[in-house]
Amino acid sequence: MVVVFDAELWIWDARRADTWTFVSLPAEASDEIRDLAGGSRRGFGSLRVRVTVGGSTWKTSIFPDSGHGSYVLPIKRAVRTAEALDAGVIATVTVELIDF
Repeated sequence: MVVVFDAELWIWDARRADTWTFVSLPAEASDEIRDLAGGSRRGFGSLRVRVTVGGSTWKTSIFPDSGHGSYVLPIKRAVRTAEALDAGVIATVTVELIDF
């Protein structure tokens, strides 16, 4: 399954010295992913994905966000730097489920 969407980068403050930057997958895509994944999940309910943002492609995981009923995708610092992205910016994201 491949999902392409535009999303705003946002910061989750872990109340520690570090912060994490995420995008939220669309609710409809998250519902489809949940149905497709069934019970095959890893730690914290994560699912392995291949992601492309701009010219950057990497493997990571998406995580369920129970507060919003969608999955969230961390955007690592190296990608944000390479693609000149910051919180509040809207990016086009391609997510492909892998390891099923």
